[in-house]
Amino acid sequence: MKSKNIILLIVVTAIIAIVFYSFQGSQDDEAYFEQIQKERKEKDHFMRTAKESPITDKENFKGLNYFKADIRFKIIADLTPITERKAVILATNDGKEERYLEYAYASFTLDGKENKLLILEIMDMGPFRGKLFLAFGDETSAVETYGAGRYLDINKTPGATTITLDFNKAYNPYCAYNHTFSCPLPPRENLLTVAIRAGEKNYE
Repeated sequence: MKSKNIILLIVVTAIIAIVFYSFQGSQDDEAYFEQIQKERKEKDHFMRTAKESPITDKENFKGLNYFKADIRFKIIADLTPITERKAVILATNDGKEERYLEYAYASFTLDGKENKLLILEIMDMGPFRGKLFLAFGDETSAVETYGAGRYLDINKTPGATTITLDFNKAYNPYCAYNHTFSCPLPPRENLLTVAIRAGEKNYE
């Protein structure tokens, strides 16, 4: 009898733990989605009002277009630093070139496919020197998203073996809104063969 009571207690405890952590997870996800929406509203405000905005017709600006935020596209990728780093030259949308330095590879699995993105470091003198740069294209490019690729902000974390790639925060370069801007195109190895239906869509 006692053994049955112990087993029942274990089962009940396990069920309570599952319910509790599921509830906590749903709360965390809800807070995350709210933060994404907040950031998108703030960007719309910047695009509509800021002097630095690439939008020329601000009076008729109705907001940027996005995929619905999906937690599946907030990915923890394996990070492999590049020890013998070389300079990489990227072409730009207006026929120019920009130089970067290899930094690391981010590897992850999505939709059953292995993917690897090259993360670069900005070499040019100025306030962004040493910052990381990630440009990518995917199966949505030139269909649902900007044809010349999108960008993703990445922060340096010395010694880290993983990195978060939050594609819900993927955004268009300024040349997607205004052809007077010069924007680097993704390196060839960053043209993914999966659809990243997350982040910013084509601007209309």
